[in-house]
Amino acid sequence: MTRRDPAAFAEFVAARSAALHRTAYLMVGERGLAQDLLQEALTKTYVAWPRLRDPGKAEAYTRKAITTTAITWYRRRSWGERPTAAFPEREHADHVDDLTIREVLWEALQALPPRQRAAIVLRFYEDLSEARTAEVLGCAPGTVKSQVSAGLRKLRDHLGERADEADLPLHLLEVTR
Repeated sequence: MTRRDPAAFAEFVAARSAALHRTAYLMVGERGLAQDLLQEALTKTYVAWPRLRDPGKAEAYTRKAITTTAITWYRRRSWGERPTAAFPEREHADHVDDLTIREVLWEALQALPPRQRAAIVLRFYEDLSEARTAEVLGCAPGTVKSQVSAGLRKLRDHLGERADEADLPLHLLEVTR
């Protein structure tokens, strides 16, 4: 067993925590919960640090921990909708339109099952390849393809009614073969 190198781990956290937090946020939809999710994933990474043969793969390990932990939380229903006391201020008409589109897309993304959401976030937001997404999710590339396809279909179905109201570019959700 190799020794734990706290300096190398701290360097990894400092360099990659913002990107990892974005992934966690997209998985759970709330900043505080995303911070908790990231901390849990980083704890798992720290525990596994001595076993990681290639510290360059720590980010992949942490993303997988984020994904599997979020799915586990969802299955346990340890989080849900949370009320908020204030709505964000809306200043400009263009900004309002952007917020409306983001809100509609966000609601649709959050309505997806966790594995479909994870596959879409990793493929399109994190811009990972199908093979890399499969590695992070711990499944076959074919499973990634089917999860993404099913998720995009559900997004199109969910957004279909509201797409005209919000002027959403549904052509962006077309599945390419």
